[in-house]
Amino acid sequence: MAELRPTLSIVVPVYRGAESVGQLVEALSGLEVDGGLEIVLVNDGSPDNSLDVCKDLVATAKVPITLVNLSRNFGEHNAVMAGLRHARGRWIITMDDDLQNPPSEVIKLLDHARNNGYDAVYTYYDSKEHAAWRNWGSQFTNWVADILLDKPKNLYLSSFRCVSAFVAEQAVRYEGPFPYVDGLIMQVTQNVGRIKVEHLPRALGRSNYTLRRLIRLWLNMFLNFSVMPLRISTLTGLLLSFCGFVGTIAVAAEALITHTPPGWGSLMVTVLLVSGVQLVIVGLVGEYLGRLYLTVNRKPQTIVREVFRSEDAIRSAPPAARRAT
Repeated sequence: MAELRPTLSIVVPVYRGAESVGQLVEALSGLEVDGGLEIVLVNDGSPDNSLDVCKDLVATAKVPITLVNLSRNFGEHNAVMAGLRHARGRWIITMDDDLQNPPSEVIKLLDHARNNGYDAVYTYYDSKEHAAWRNWGSQFTNWVADILLDKPKNLYLSSFRCVSAFVAEQAVRYEGPFPYVDGLIMQVTQNVGRIKVEHLPRALGRSNYTLRRLIRLWLNMFLNFSVMPLRISTLTGLLLSFCGFVGTIAVAAEALITHTPPGWGSLMVTVLLVSGVQLVIVGLVGEYLGRLYLTVNRKPQTIVREVFRSEDAIRSAPPAARRAT
């Protein structure tokens, strides 16, 4: 059924996007792609009327649209994974619903991937129109990703990305509850390119990423794709043990030579330092064990409540997908 596959699928996770997703779909529907395109909307348990808006878009679609409605909010990367599972394109672009990435850049991104034979292409910006604290957080996350994910050093991990169907098919094999899409892509391929695009100020609403959500996303990257944090904790323990050994010799020598009792300040500093590091290491190990426990107990990555398809999407879908509609 390979002939049924469009050239491009555009996956858009929708959360509090009722005001913007209509404009985005309208702009994307006007793009001309050789071999056709489809749009996959994923309603990530949005508390506003995004679901109703998306249903209207499916009913009035100018291009094939698939709407995946999740049973509750699972998070952006989980929603993207659900969208990738329903995308049929030979190339798949993921983008946010906030219109900060102009739809006109989609063709530019697709052509760069196809013409250069990349498995994946990430976008970067001269200026990212986010709050300063978010930009600093993104820089820190990319610095950590350079160490943990074995990615190209000059690659910026953005949500506006293009991947081949091969990469998407391999990535969605991951069924754990804590997906980090970029980490999964880097596990599949290192044939990754980059291209500069425009990033616009947010015109509607406000960002759905709170500090808490960003920390949770960062932990998914930090803990799920490397055991390096555990190795760092081991090295930290060895270093502190060595410092403690040296300190013990110094205290013993001081007691023998000067008969000076140990000071209260140095004792408290040592206790607080060692205790703090121990608690951090125990917490780190506990986080790993907790995630392992939830994975073994098959905490769901997403739960799809229902799927809606436009008439064009139904006609072009494989028989199994038609029966599921």
